[in-house]
Amino acid sequence: MGEQQHVKFPQEVLDEYAALGVDLPALFSAGHLGTRMGVQIVEASAERVVGTMPVEGNTQPYGLLHGGASAVLAETLGSIGSMLHGGVSKIAVGVDLNCTHHRGVRSGVVTGVATPVHQGRSTATYEIVISDEEGRRVCSARLTCLLRDVGPKDAERVGAQV
Repeated sequence: MGEQQHVKFPQEVLDEYAALGVDLPALFSAGHLGTRMGVQIVEASAERVVGTMPVEGNTQPYGLLHGGASAVLAETLGSIGSMLHGGVSKIAVGVDLNCTHHRGVRSGVVTGVATPVHQGRSTATYEIVISDEEGRRVCSARLTCLLRDVGPKDAERVGAQV
């Protein structure tokens, strides 16, 4: 996802993870795929996650933004929101993603905004709206994540105690 130092997290979330010695921006990243695609997280909380992605390098053969690239951005943003909602004792695992592509984009940067539809104890669902630089909706997506307890094999990776 590139540089993470500009991500805005709520202070109480930063404090919760810092107490565990967890590098929050590194933990809530798009991983290797998001890095290759140029995904940047701008803002992150359980109530709103904002990220951007360049169109260049993420196109299909006709030169349009690839629908799969929009899906990667959507799943990344919804997963981050779900993970923040679940807290340090939960891991968010995507179980359903659907995307509707409204318009093609050939250049520039798209911005995704994820907001919660449902925040429960065992699942979280986020709506993700991806727009072009003119604010036109490019894609509407919905992601549901299972929130499962951190297990022994997960603890080292996420810095949680089980």
